[in-house]
This record gives sequence, structure tokens and C-alpha cells, in this order.
Amino acid sequence: MSLMDFSFIPIILSLKVAFAAVIIVTCTSIPLAGLMAKREFLGKDVVESIITLPLVLPPSVIGFMLLFVFGKNGPLGKLLEQWFHTRIVFTLAGAVVAAAVVALPLMYQSVKVAMENVDPNLEKAARTLGAKELRIFFTITLPLAWNGIVAGLVLAFARSLGEFGATLMIAGNIPGKTQTMPLAIYFANESGDTRQASILVIIMTVFSFMVIYGLNRWGKGSQKDRKGGGDHA
Repeated sequence: MSLMDFSFIPIILSLKVAFAAVIIVTCTSIPLAGLMAKREFLGKDVVESIITLPLVLPPSVIGFMLLFVFGKNGPLGKLLEQWFHTRIVFTLAGAVVAAAVVALPLMYQSVKVAMENVDPNLEKAARTLGAKELRIFFTITLPLAWNGIVAGLVLAFARSLGEFGATLMIAGNIPGKTQTMPLAIYFANESGDTRQASILVIIMTVFSFMVIYGLNRWGKGSQKDRKGGGDHA
């Protein structure tokens, strides 16, 4: 198989899914992490367990749950069909939903830990000066938790890019429409097209390595900057 015969569509679809999923995860996990890190309320442990459940559930189970919710007769699926004349199942939107669900716990945990490590005395000082909670969150908590947010973004993106099981269940394997890289690798290998599968495996492996390597280097650089600032002080 020559390069001309190689299909780049699964790569493009995977990147679209990963970017869209990260946007959803970011908008969801930051307020959730802020609430869970800074507030106590009845049933907090139950809520946190539900948020992190996708970390331990098999992807096929997550996919089945998503099919139940977004299917033609599912609660959200029926609502979307009746009100917006749209559907999630067997579309690229379904792949985005699957990727976002499995990536959310990684982003959430990273951001929550970072927010819990923010010095509460800084937030208390801002309150004594009359700052409102929303302003404190955006001007103190978020900037100081930035390292954890970036780490969560990278991990969520990498997890979204490699999502397979839940995506297959809710989005299916439709070439040119919902076939992302992991699906293309699996079905190319099943059909005997090992060259296509091998190229995609190499691309995903190199990309994943670069993501992890870059995150580690960035983390070490941030630690050196903080130590340097502390020594200078």
C-alpha cells in the first residue's frame, strides 16, 4: 500500500472528536471540580463516585449506557429527536459524547487535586478584602490550579483520541463518518489490511509518546520555575 492509498480520514475524525470532547470536558469538569473541592454537602461522596465511575467501568458498559440514554427510545434520544430533529447514535456526535464521558474523570481528578492544593489563606484574604466568590475563583483559584488544569487537558485529549469501546457501541464503525483511528486499526487488522493498521498504530504511538513526554517536560519546567522563584524570594 502506497501513501496515496492510505486514508487520513480516521486521523482527521479522531482529532475532531478529541478536540470537541476536550471542550465539553473542560466546561464541565472545572465547575464540578471547584464545587467538589471547596464545598461540603449531603451526598457529595455519591456524586463524586458517579463522576469517576467511567474510570473503572468497561468501555462497553459505558457504551451500552449511552445507547440506553441517547437511543431512539431513550430519554435524551427521544427528546433530541422530537425537539431538535437530531440524533446522537451512529453519528460523529455520538463519538464525541463517548470520548467526553470516558475522559471527564481524568480531567476532573486532575483539576480537583490542583484546586484542593491552593492555599486557602489566599482565598480567605481575598474574602476579607470584599471579593466575591466568583471573582476569587477566577482570579485566585483557577490561576493557582493552572498546572493541574493543563495536565488534565492533555490527559483528557489523549484519552479521547484513543477511545474505542464506548465509541463503537454508540457511534458504530462507519468509514468516513464515525470511524476514528482506534476503530480503523481494529477493523483494518480484522480485514487483513495490516499495513493500514500498522501505519495508524505507529502514528498513535508516536503521538501519545509526544503528549506524555511533553507533559513530563512541562511539569519539570514548572517545578524548576517555582523552585527558582522560591530561592529568589
